Amino acid sequence: MFTRAVGFDHISWRRYLHRPNSLLPVVSVAAQNLPQLYRFCFLMTGEASKAQDIFQDTLREAAFLAANGEPPADRCWFFREARWRCLDVVAHGVQPEHGASELTEVSPQAPEQIEQLEPEQLAIWISAAPEPQRSALALYYLDEFNYREMMSMLGLKLNELSRAIASGRREFQAWLNATVPAAAPE
Repeated sequence: MFTRAVGFDHISWRRYLHRPNSLLPVVSVAAQNLPQLYRFCFLMTGEASKAQDIFQDTLREAAFLAANGEPPADRCWFFREARWRCLDVVAHGVQPEHGASELTEVSPQAPEQIEQLEPEQLAIWISAAPEPQRSALALYYLDEFNYREMMSMLGLKLNELSRAIASGRREFQAWLNATVPAAAPE
């Protein structure tokens, strides 16, 4: 009804949305990744308000690029852009102390331990990790990307990415064991 009132029929809208400088590709890619993009920002910053600001700024940038005929190439662009914004915001905040952290082998009970955490606890822990470990862990725990995509977004080689994830998971396990002890085997 509305489309006919303003002079557009279904075919006209489809043509409009599929023209070269349309926002449809951006909207389509963004819509599929919105929840994960926000979660990524939250894990990177540890604060909901900062995550929301970065999330919105990233979407505005994508819309601006698309309006100028240069839409983001793929979903990785959104996460890469959000990562740089997160790093910039976090760099101006309180910095975590980097000391020797305890390492523990990843436990088979880790998934059950993680389920007992509040989302804020996980975000605060990950956001306190040094770079590139912070970004690698945030992408790893989203469980959305393969290693090739993560390497591309982070600019790391496979051995660097593997090392960041492995050491981060062992440090996280040590923290988990202290925060949410694993249930005793029956």
